[in-house]
Amino acid sequence: MDFLNLIFEASIIVKFVLLVLLFFSVFSWAVVFFKRKTLRTASSQSKKFLNIFRKSANLNEVNEAAKKYRGSPEAKLFRSGFKVLSHYMKSNPNPTLTPANLETVNRALIKAANREVSRLEKMMNFLATTGSVTPFIGLFGTVWGIMDSFREIGVQGVASLVTVAPGIAEALIATALGLFAAIPAVVAYNYFLYRIKEVVSDMEDFSIEFLSITERLYDL
Repeated sequence: MDFLNLIFEASIIVKFVLLVLLFFSVFSWAVVFFKRKTLRTASSQSKKFLNIFRKSANLNEVNEAAKKYRGSPEAKLFRSGFKVLSHYMKSNPNPTLTPANLETVNRALIKAANREVSRLEKMMNFLATTGSVTPFIGLFGTVWGIMDSFREIGVQGVASLVTVAPGIAEALIATALGLFAAIPAVVAYNYFLYRIKEVVSDMEDFSIEFLSITERLYDL
């Protein structure tokens, strides 16, 4: 209860700083759980889709299977490439591809990969902002609280520990909450950034694999 009393007795500015830090902390944790779920879904669904892709010899069957795995980046890449490929096959009675046609498919895969990277990186900037800004916001609250304590000393004319300690304790709460918000955000940001880089690498490998299979199927 002493901890709560320190917060309730803090100045308006310190309370506002604590409220801002609380918002950053709660929202960053929401982002962490959202990103964790998104990346886990992408990983699990990609494994299932790639298993089907490598076992099936019919691209139409793979395309139907890809529709079930909406969270898989590789499935979305396949659908984008297959859409361009099937459009060309329908408009051309001769089922062969030229290097120019294959380049068109490759561009479709690159565009789809860029969309997936943007989707996976969504809200990462908030985690980065939380990790870099909240310690300074907490420090601002601490500095303000200490200034308030010295002002109180000037008003009372007594520089005893009883006079100074409560104000400094109130001030340090802001720094503590700032670090509490920043540390998990930085750890989560670095972890998710590593996972996203892995997904990007997997998408690049899949694009090469898809183009190689296309070349073999259509005798390029």
